[in-house]
Amino acid sequence: MDYKTAGVDVTAGRAFVERIKSCVEKTHKSEVVGGLGGFGGCIKIPKGYENPVLVSGTDGVGTKLDLAQQYGCHFGVGIDLVAMCVNDVITNGAQPLFFLDYIASGTLAPDSLAEVIEGIAAGCGQSDCSLLGGETAEMPGFYPKGRYDLAGFCVGIVENDRLINGTKIHPEDQIIGVKSNGIHSNGFSLVRKILSIANVNEKTLYGKNQGNLIESLLEPTAIYSQLVQTLLREQLPIHGMTHITGGGLPENLPRIFPSGLVPNLDITSWEISEIFYWLQNAGEIPDEDLWNTFNMGVGFCLILPKNVVNAALEICIENGFQAWNIGKVLENPNNSGNINILGLPT
Repeated sequence: MDYKTAGVDVTAGRAFVERIKSCVEKTHKSEVVGGLGGFGGCIKIPKGYENPVLVSGTDGVGTKLDLAQQYGCHFGVGIDLVAMCVNDVITNGAQPLFFLDYIASGTLAPDSLAEVIEGIAAGCGQSDCSLLGGETAEMPGFYPKGRYDLAGFCVGIVENDRLINGTKIHPEDQIIGVKSNGIHSNGFSLVRKILSIANVNEKTLYGKNQGNLIESLLEPTAIYSQLVQTLLREQLPIHGMTHITGGGLPENLPRIFPSGLVPNLDITSWEISEIFYWLQNAGEIPDEDLWNTFNMGVGFCLILPKNVVNAALEICIENGFQAWNIGKVLENPNNSGNINILGLPT
């Protein structure tokens, strides 16, 4: 017996690292110290910071991986992995600095995993952060052959006096919703359950425009990093930001609100993608569960004063993001931690 017959090919692992080396190193900025292959990735604090704060976040892609692997869509989930971490970190006003990934598989599949790494590198490129390193683990007998799981870790940096944490949110502040790319990477346990009973395949179409259902479900999560950095460079007084992930708007938007304040939304103020209604109809999902599972077309929210809403909306459009003024902040001492959604059936 040897390690290879037990299911782990060390030589293939080394060859895989060499294969992905170029796409990883393309993400490196001048602050990176050394190259790929050491026990730890090293990076300098960028120049110009006086009192920097490091902001960190970690996440995975969830069971969207099952659907992606079923249909051979590996590049997109690499972008998803970066997005799920980066979109959390930027809510504090931080510039993503570096990213690390962890890939575990039953047996190393170089072609599919190389696509994943290429997607991760592309996500880092969209985020303007360095892919500093990662780990690839072969775990035969633990994961089925040909299957893999992903985890990611991101660190960003921001000046302490520019940290955004929701404490400046005031009554009558406005809420801007920035469009999502559909489902993003949340709610896929429910999505997969619906697909299992809906007689779906790779050619299934949906909606008025007859879009491809599987392609829409696997659309990579939008990365909002460059948009946020542009808004901050314009010195707009952003009082809070939220990434709309698992739990949808009802769970994620109130998380940053000070006590006594609640978000008040109007569901007629933005475009809800047809994919959500297809899922609701196919799975007979109650409205409450639909809104508490999916982002409903809003992937990121900005909370800011009313007098800068138009400027913020223009910047969103200029950066390729559709956005809407979807609500405002209200005082409600007895309803802290909740949300008002006008137009949602009760």
